Amino acid sequence: MTNGDSIEYPSIRMRRNRQNPWVRRMVSENTLNVADLIWPLFVIEGNKKREPVPSMPGVERLSIDLLVREVEKASILGIPAIALFPNTPDDKRDDEASEAFNPDNLVCRAVRAIKRDVPDIGVICDVALDPYTSHGHDGLLIDDEIANDETVEALIMQSLNQVQAGCDILAPSDMMDHRIGAIRQALEEHGFENTLIMSYAAKYASAFYGPFRDAVGSSGTLKGDKRTYQMDPANSDEALREVELDIEEGADMIMVKPGMPYLDIAARIKEEFQMPTFAYQVSGEYAMIMAAVQNGWLDHEKVMMESLMSFKRAGCDGILTYFALEAAKILKNPTS
Repeated sequence: MTNGDSIEYPSIRMRRNRQNPWVRRMVSENTLNVADLIWPLFVIEGNKKREPVPSMPGVERLSIDLLVREVEKASILGIPAIALFPNTPDDKRDDEASEAFNPDNLVCRAVRAIKRDVPDIGVICDVALDPYTSHGHDGLLIDDEIANDETVEALIMQSLNQVQAGCDILAPSDMMDHRIGAIRQALEEHGFENTLIMSYAAKYASAFYGPFRDAVGSSGTLKGDKRTYQMDPANSDEALREVELDIEEGADMIMVKPGMPYLDIAARIKEEFQMPTFAYQVSGEYAMIMAAVQNGWLDHEKVMMESLMSFKRAGCDGILTYFALEAAKILKNPTS
């Protein structure tokens, strides 16, 4: 603009900055790199055992020995952290989620193995009871209702169990009220003041979680739904309130889940709070992309990388994604 007059074509040609790869890279507003990626992994009992997750093509459940080898690959590529999710055998599930407090449970053994063999990678542990309950809910079911305060007490025990095993980041995904403050207080009291908390502060009651529940074995056990504690997909202002409370209670990082359908939430949170903000590209998002890829409707690499860039454009500092290892390989060896 000069003296109120607009500058028009041909003086302005927007395509000049798009004409070749080097100038596109030079003026790129957002950059995706390996440090932005967190890789979710599913662990199962056994030895030298891998099981494909049918609803998530390319994703496998791994026994601890094979899991550690995959984590080594991630570390070599520069992925900063992995997130662990157990497939707990049915005979170890009960109404009280007692296996969550067992110091030798599947997750704790996996954490110890990773920290022993791949000490330089961060380990994130899910804090929620659904992998351990016979009813598939994230909390304790009392008189057909998820009991908030009793669940928080259980989550404290689960958190301390995981941290004692070597977990670096606790990621409470349960959506109980005041669980961040209670866990933070317990960590301080037990000498774990440096343990990070990545709160699933804005976790929605979403239909995009279906394949994940298959992967951890809770889809067949879930009774009812989770709408009394997970957020209503219609709400946005409520998410900011949830985030604000979790920050006040001691969260170090904030998570939005699901990811791509909720990029507006991630953008609002980042703009409002300027906190480390993450999003989870959940199983349903991954499954949709892979289904289209397998049918030849989408280009695998291009749509994968475009989807990940969308999180950066929305303001996310990092992404939990099942594409992490594959994307890291591409970022380490770009074709253009």
